[in-house]
Amino acid sequence: MSLISSIPLRQLLAGMALAAVALSAVPTDSFAQQRRGDRDSGRENTEKSAADKEKDKEEWEGRDLRLDKRRADGPCPFVKVLYDAARYQDFQDGKVATASVKWTGEINGVVSDCAYRGGEPIELEMMIGFSLGRGPAAEGNRNNYRYWVAVTDKDQAVLAKKYFDLPVTFADDQSRVDVATKLENIVIPRAAASVAGSNFEVLVGFDVTPEMAEFNREGKRFRYVTSAQ
Repeated sequence: MSLISSIPLRQLLAGMALAAVALSAVPTDSFAQQRRGDRDSGRENTEKSAADKEKDKEEWEGRDLRLDKRRADGPCPFVKVLYDAARYQDFQDGKVATASVKWTGEINGVVSDCAYRGGEPIELEMMIGFSLGRGPAAEGNRNNYRYWVAVTDKDQAVLAKKYFDLPVTFADDQSRVDVATKLENIVIPRAAASVAGSNFEVLVGFDVTPEMAEFNREGKRFRYVTSAQ
């Protein structure tokens, strides 16, 4: 499958601009989670249990999500996936069963980097890895997954939140598609040069229903794997 699109975004939301979003599908083995555990670096983290993190490490060993290194005078914002919105499960008639699965999705990894000097705004870019599935109850071979990116301050107050569409087409014999999405020019203004990137946090998640969020909190999941796995 090939999916390439460009969405211009230049909208100021509570002091934050999101622009120039590029979306591309990549082969299953060409990307994965880049595990970097330094909070101050702001490169990558997930709000998951230790068991979930270990599963991710095993499943995504040998794959990679990469961004070119940029220069920042201080630490970058902390970027993570919100656990309650890290997975997407759409069941026919709300029945939680394998035969009732319509569409599934997982955010498998996020990497980020930033650049800023002096009193300049923080310019952040991100690469998000998705695994998306089509179940036996799905109608057709195309689904639009909706996700969001939010910026908060260190007190957890939401400064801006933006929603994005992720349309995916599955081949007739395909039950899973892996996609990497790059977001560029996420601009976070600073009140003064003394305000470092570590004063901000960037959250990523699917647009989920309350039922989906509860499903995630209980640690449940439906996953489709490729023949290579």
